[in-house]
Amino acid sequence: MSDKFTPHPLSEELLAAGIPTEFHSVLGPHGVGTLVTKMGIVFTHMSIDSMVATMPVAGNTQVTGLLHGGAHVVLAETLGSFAAAFHAGEGRKVVGIEINATHHRGASGGVVTGTATPIHLGRTLTTHEVVMSDEAGRRLSTCRITNMILDS
Repeated sequence: MSDKFTPHPLSEELLAAGIPTEFHSVLGPHGVGTLVTKMGIVFTHMSIDSMVATMPVAGNTQVTGLLHGGAHVVLAETLGSFAAAFHAGEGRKVVGIEINATHHRGASGGVVTGTATPIHLGRTLTTHEVVMSDEAGRRLSTCRITNMILDS
């Protein structure tokens, strides 16, 4: 028996996105994806009760200089999907089946924080509310995402 530790093949990508080593086998069989990396999304907290990540406004704006509405949805879908995978556990996968967003205010700089909290955690479906806020704690948008859990 070898005492050598074999790192997850995508460890660098997962660690750069803020995913702790103990979650790599559950949340990282395919890494975080190129869009998460391009958007600058970094996870800061992971638990069954909440999943939190940040994203810079810079580089994710629309032509008027505000954070793009689609960027809000990318952050929400990332958080909701990872939260669903966290609930589903190793050996299962999740696919998004519905997402919606309400935009409350704009952001023109700094970092936004998304927080996903479960509304429903079932055997085959999860639903999460994801709230995006600015550095002053003001709500920027509210999203709801439903994921289906599939056996691999």
